[in-house]
Amino acid sequence: MLAALLAALLAVVSAPSTRAVWLGRLDPQQLMGSWYVLAVASGEKDFALEKATKSVEGVEVTLTSQNTLKMRASRHRLERCHLQAVELRRQNSGWVFGNPSLGVLEYRVLGTNFRDYAIVFTQLEAQEEAFSTVELYSRSALASQEALGRFAKWSQSLGFLSQQQAELQRDCECSQMLGGRLPA
Repeated sequence: MLAALLAALLAVVSAPSTRAVWLGRLDPQQLMGSWYVLAVASGEKDFALEKATKSVEGVEVTLTSQNTLKMRASRHRLERCHLQAVELRRQNSGWVFGNPSLGVLEYRVLGTNFRDYAIVFTQLEAQEEAFSTVELYSRSALASQEALGRFAKWSQSLGFLSQQQAELQRDCECSQMLGGRLPA
């Protein structure tokens, strides 16, 4: 009986949805700093057609004194690097942020070890299209096998098909545009 209870407890603790609840009690300061975006799963309309052309992105995350998450991102768009800054307001849960006026309905960390990687879920609405993404944030330009495995599990558990998932090309040109602050 004790073995069955222990097995059930381990199954619940290792489930992705449980980890998201657990993250709700952690300090968002641990997400601060510079990250590479190395993999993406997306429900965006043309993502499956364009995924082979997408490159590594850079994201810098800070928390303002007004408790908003400020994100600076450098992404490869239309054959050039595009810098973007977005501020997201904290929602009811400790790890849920958003800014509906900018099309970001929900931004939350699904799983992380804070040292090496974070799996981030975003629900977006852009140009009359609503879709979700899962992104693999990494502190280094190469993701660990653990991080890639967790990204794949989260993506699949949220219903993303293999053609909706991509490891981004290793071209780090745009990710370095954030002032060279990304770790090596």
